[in-house]
Amino acid sequence: MQIRAFLLSFILLTGCTYIPDDIEPVKAFDINRFLGQWYEVARLDHSFESGLSNVTATYEMRKDQGINVVNRGFSADKEQWSEAIGKAYFVDKTDVGHLKVSFWGPFYSSYVVFELGDNYDYAFVSGYNKDYLWLLSRTPQVDPSIMNKFLADAKKKGFDTSKLIMVEHS
Repeated sequence: MQIRAFLLSFILLTGCTYIPDDIEPVKAFDINRFLGQWYEVARLDHSFESGLSNVTATYEMRKDQGINVVNRGFSADKEQWSEAIGKAYFVDKTDVGHLKVSFWGPFYSSYVVFELGDNYDYAFVSGYNKDYLWLLSRTPQVDPSIMNKFLADAKKKGFDTSKLIMVEHS
């Protein structure tokens, strides 16, 4: 009984920091170039983002070498802004785009950057499994060639692109 309780506690505290099959985090990742504001262009929807438009994510360094994360979006139904504040840390090496992020206490989940524009102008991001997928950009819209690449790569890697939501920005 104690072993089960320990294992459950361990799993809950370490979180889901897995990398999905066929996903390879970016190597030579430069957190300093990644910091700043990103616009969410497309996503697989989840309860924590459902119904939100004008979604942005802002990243800044913390004193403890982690990253502050502020996700913000507008709920038309509630006629108000929603904001989630979290923190992120590298899972292993600081030059690999695999982080763990938490918005609630000691519970972490994977944040895997698996594609980056040469100028850090767009990013393809996955969670710990293929139910989580985002296209982030430094601008609210992306060039159609980037969107086509995102859709093709995501489909090839096994994400259900038919469920993608294109995020409205006004």
